[in-house]
Amino acid sequence: MSTPADGDAPSTLALSDGRAGNARQALALARALAPFADEHVLVPKAPWRWLAPRRCPGDAHAFGPGFTSLLSAPPALAVGCGRQAALATRLLRGRGTRVVQVLDPRLPARHWDIVVAPEHDGLAGDNVITLAGSLHPVDDAWLHRARDEAPEFAALPSPRIAVLVGGPSGRAGFEVADFDALMADVAAMAAREGGSLMLVASRRTPDAVRAALRTWAAPGVPVRAWAGTGDGHNPYAGMLAWADRIACTADSVNMLSEACATRAPVFVHRPEAMRGRPRRFVDALLARGRVRPLEAGAAPFDAVPLRETARVAAEVRRRLAASRGQVGTP
Repeated sequence: MSTPADGDAPSTLALSDGRAGNARQALALARALAPFADEHVLVPKAPWRWLAPRRCPGDAHAFGPGFTSLLSAPPALAVGCGRQAALATRLLRGRGTRVVQVLDPRLPARHWDIVVAPEHDGLAGDNVITLAGSLHPVDDAWLHRARDEAPEFAALPSPRIAVLVGGPSGRAGFEVADFDALMADVAAMAAREGGSLMLVASRRTPDAVRAALRTWAAPGVPVRAWAGTGDGHNPYAGMLAWADRIACTADSVNMLSEACATRAPVFVHRPEAMRGRPRRFVDALLARGRVRPLEAGAAPFDAVPLRETARVAAEVRRRLAASRGQVGTP
């Protein structure tokens, strides 16, 4: 597939409200379908932002002039993620765009050409594609680039244990005491095997936990830590790429999905603390043997990468091609 000429409208567009989890999923799938897919961040306006994805009078103006111009020259294919994008993809579909909506839109799936939803959402239908976890760009090529871009981790002793720290959610809390319990287990693993730790916070990590993470230390255990933008460039990708083991909190489906896309064994902190749909996802990972509970004495295990984006993209392409035309490049 060739690069679009300057000034040309992209044939494939990723749409989201700009929230990192939504933007990452939409763009990952869009670029799996068309490597030069562009992205558009929606700026929802009242009253439509409260009603999305439901339609109401005047909703062509729901996202300001930038999106209105897209309606005048719609892309061939749009991939949206999140509730605001679900309205945007509905509007574009009315202008002839083929649309794929990621995550359960909370309306009947017939309003979109295809809906892609995680298995733990329990959504089903003739035009629904389900996947384990979330969409993301992590594959061997992505990990190779990330490794090349973070050579500083090469000097750390193996096994390098990446510690992915989330935060509280509607399903479970996460405070300094929880962080301390997490670190006690991973420190024991590192000390037992003569390894090192790479710690990284996420957007939901509370400030108190960030402070504890930034200053955490244990005798004889080399540590690299990133607690926020004040610590420089976020090394998350490099940590995933260099990790021989990964310890992860259970609160983020996206973070767990990306950890499980590596070839490292993944250990989950307090999986029993989660509830609802995230708990169902963690339980599914435990059942298939891709993750194990984090314990001080946990031993490494053989891990097969869990990567759904390429499979989902192939199924999207097949279904859209079967119904009308060909999307992307096989």
